[in-house]
Amino acid sequence: MKKFFMTAILAMFALAGFSQARWDARVGVNFSNLTKVKETKALPGFTLGLGMDYGINESWSFQSGLMFASKGYKVKDIYKERPVYLDIPILGAYKISVSENTKFVINAGPYLSFGLGGKTKYDKGGDHKVFGDEGWKRFDLGIQYGIGFELSDHYLVNLTGQHGFICPWDVDEGDKPKNMNFAISLGYRF
Repeated sequence: MKKFFMTAILAMFALAGFSQARWDARVGVNFSNLTKVKETKALPGFTLGLGMDYGINESWSFQSGLMFASKGYKVKDIYKERPVYLDIPILGAYKISVSENTKFVINAGPYLSFGLGGKTKYDKGGDHKVFGDEGWKRFDLGIQYGIGFELSDHYLVNLTGQHGFICPWDVDEGDKPKNMNFAISLGYRF
């Protein structure tokens, strides 16, 4: 896992050596929950990190980055689970010029997530770590999709959704819940 993570980071820096690659900083708010569990409610959180856009031509680009995101869910009056992940999206993006200084962007592709930490907090007191021997799995994989705008070649506005493919913990039978996340972010491209 560590070798894959380091390879992914090195690959992003290798792409940055080309003149078509541009970096951006992003910050935003997200709302996360689990699929297939009726008792859970969405939990607001944060997303922040660095993004990379490698232009293939005027319309198409490859996008990736390193994004820190809090995810999780809450069960009303019982507890909240808030894991923090490092997300690495691997997206294809299509850009449509709306005006001279504005582009509409549609992107989609897989994402990889690595659990960094987080806690489960009980409403009646007490907490424990989300990731551990009997806790959540540290790895998640899923599909990411989004729309956004690039304004004046520097400013970014994005609406992003994620749907996980892996159940966060071991479940023997029945429906296996997955991570689900929606984010609104603003960014600045260098």
